[in-house]
Amino acid sequence: MSALRYGWTTGACATAATTAAYTALLSGDFPDPVEIALPKDKHPSFALAREALGDGWAMAAIVKDAGDDPDVTHGALIMSTVRPGAPGSGVTFLAGPGVGTVTKPGLPLPVGEPAINPVPRRLMTDHVTQVAARHGGTGDVVVEISVEGGAELALKTWNPRLGILGGLSILGTTGVVVPYSCSAWIDSIRRGIDVARAAGHPHVAGCTGSTSEQVASTLYGLPDDALLDMGDFAGAVLKYLRRHPIPRLTIVGGIGKLSKLADGHLDLHSGRSQVNLPLLATLAAEAGAPPDLVTQIESANTALHALRLCQAEAVPLGDLVATRALNTARTVLTGAPVSVDVIVIDRAGTIVGRSTAIG
Repeated sequence: MSALRYGWTTGACATAATTAAYTALLSGDFPDPVEIALPKDKHPSFALAREALGDGWAMAAIVKDAGDDPDVTHGALIMSTVRPGAPGSGVTFLAGPGVGTVTKPGLPLPVGEPAINPVPRRLMTDHVTQVAARHGGTGDVVVEISVEGGAELALKTWNPRLGILGGLSILGTTGVVVPYSCSAWIDSIRRGIDVARAAGHPHVAGCTGSTSEQVASTLYGLPDDALLDMGDFAGAVLKYLRRHPIPRLTIVGGIGKLSKLADGHLDLHSGRSQVNLPLLATLAAEAGAPPDLVTQIESANTALHALRLCQAEAVPLGDLVATRALNTARTVLTGAPVSVDVIVIDRAGTIVGRSTAIG
């Protein structure tokens, strides 16, 4: 099987578009393809999808190629419009249509700023400086980044919950999208914790999906920005909270995913960890389950099937999984001042197991 193809971040695309637009503003010609320099000595070239040159402005656009990663922004049109800035102003960034604006504290940008992250800003500023040196410019420019359809795409991301309104964020630290690294999701989890801390929330919930979020919201009255859509990435939540603690964490998820956490797995994706039915059978046996039930659990189809078998005989498998998952969480937190509890639910959102909060 051939290796998965790498792609380029929105930040890399915005940098390439800005480089082409500023070059055209100074020289009258768009470089196509346009080459940029990224960290780790990468020098990709990008074909221009659109270009336009007017009186005192230039615009270039690039279609984002995320490679083989299932990225929501794959195929999005990233546009940069460059205009002269005031003398001595350096590079100023504006959010055009489809790029969000920061409205909550806790992110790496101040409230009111365009959601163009620090590394893409630095990359664009460096390339503006290089273009200015080549073509006799001052480097004082206003750079407006837009994403066609970005406001609609942003609804599929964490941005609304993080307080980034009106569109997408321009992201990337290396400029490279590694297929299936899920780095954007993990970064969103971290930013979600940052926003919750900045808002002063003493309690957050790490939830595996929308049903889990509804349970946490109903049970504790948590606001949206205290609900962390961790998906399969329990480890990302726990490791970041270890370094940036919040007083209380509730982990909420289905019996299948949380049985994996109980087994010590921190990535709960079905392709990267499996339900350990012998472990569930052992937990049930230790709780007094009769031998025939233990045998049935070992050959169950799913963790939910095992749960139903146990419920029929009043064996509290959900509680046992929750307690064991709590032990995994505490091990990862390694003494951080975070009180943790775990709630196990079924597909209907019914609570089928709980641990007790332990600091």
